[in-house]
Amino acid sequence: MGIGPGDILELVREDRATTRGEIAELTGLSRVTVAHRVDALLAAGLVEGVGSGSATGGRRPTRLAFNADAGRVAVAAIDTAHAEVAITDLWGVIQRRTLIDVDVAAGPVATLDRVAAALADVIDDENRGRPLGIGLSLPSPIDPATGRPSEPPILPGWDDFDIGAHLTGRRWGDAPVIVRNDADAMGYGEYLAVPDHPRSLFLLKASTGIGSGIIIEGHIYQGNDGAAGDIGHVRVPEAEGALCQCGATGCLAAIASGRAVARQLRELGRDAPSGRAVKQLLDQGDPDAVQVTRQAGRVIGRVLATVVTLVNPSVLVFGGDLASASLLSGVQESLYPAVLPRATRRLEIRLAELGDDSSLRGMAGQVVQQELSAEAVNTRLA
Repeated sequence: MGIGPGDILELVREDRATTRGEIAELTGLSRVTVAHRVDALLAAGLVEGVGSGSATGGRRPTRLAFNADAGRVAVAAIDTAHAEVAITDLWGVIQRRTLIDVDVAAGPVATLDRVAAALADVIDDENRGRPLGIGLSLPSPIDPATGRPSEPPILPGWDDFDIGAHLTGRRWGDAPVIVRNDADAMGYGEYLAVPDHPRSLFLLKASTGIGSGIIIEGHIYQGNDGAAGDIGHVRVPEAEGALCQCGATGCLAAIASGRAVARQLRELGRDAPSGRAVKQLLDQGDPDAVQVTRQAGRVIGRVLATVVTLVNPSVLVFGGDLASASLLSGVQESLYPAVLPRATRRLEIRLAELGDDSSLRGMAGQVVQQELSAEAVNTRLA
């Protein structure tokens, strides 16, 4: 088909060409062919005219823009005890949302049925019909070949469970179900959050466990088997003898995760049953929480020194319950002395721009990336 309407939609979405003339110039297509392709996108509601562009003589051209209101995406960010459920537009802007309690230890069927009911509610409330797709994030490695959880240490009974098959044919009919690791989803959401997308972004999520998402050139890097970014199970000397949820000892998560910090705070007499409780203490400026979280950051920073040296990311982002000034301070204390200046000269280190919404935005983006890719749109409008 050559350059089809999907390729033109990609140009418009990325703001690389916003008039028919610019599209013709960039693609080399004739103006007649461009007009046909744009008319197909207009008829499908995927683009819209939004005013006039700059005139170079004669009539001012109509400026085109991606129509984010052309559809909806239903998304859920599932954690160990809660799930954020939302419906977004095609830019990932949340239209409706709800928070529900879940218990992932009860197994995938019970958990997913609760999430499915909440998804159906937000879809019905929005009253926009079948969504473009369903996006779910989980605190588990995801096999890129199957889209199923792969040996998740904190999700008993979830290994190789076919989430897509379990959720197909409900309120959303045959809408595709896309599953990603939670840190990958959060990292992709953070990538989308800034207009000037970084070439490479590394996100570390420190909540119940520790995981990371790697975004390179706009794509999630999952590795060969979905194990990329499972940084919480790197062995560190500070955790020698400490038992991790994976069953091993000495893992980074055993000493620097939200669960581990909560345990250390309880040993100091603080009321900290979970990583979420640690977040509340940090928000209140509790000195013990600040000190223990900062020390966790120092340990994390030493591990990230290797990551920064090997990957040399543009941006290093922190999300999850422990994401705070205290954590960043500890990371910076140990990271910078352990890395050559060349690797950190232009490195940006920051907290997640979207906070807890990063995973929802990221999953919406993953659905749109798949379902509105140039190839998918070309096939749809052929």
